[in-house]
Amino acid sequence: MSDHLYKVIELVGSSPDGIEAAIQSAIGGASKSLYNLRWFEVLETRGHIEDGRVAHYQVRLKVGFRIGAADGSGGDFVELGAAPFNEGP
Repeated sequence: MSDHLYKVIELVGSSPDGIEAAIQSAIGGASKSLYNLRWFEVLETRGHIEDGRVAHYQVRLKVGFRIGAADGSGGDFVELGAAPFNEGP
């Protein structure tokens, strides 16, 4: 088995549709700018109440992604987990 190197970040996802949807929101958003996402851990769950009902769910996650060549070949261990952000309209 070859050695692997991972980076861990924290994300917060939210959704009015439940905890699972909030997790999917965080992972889906992160996957647009990060490569090699491998695992997540829910650290905290909370919500917003309106008129005596749950109106919104929020989760805080740890997410791990593999650092290395974007093609999965291992290559040199250059951090390719984070893609450049486009700051346009």
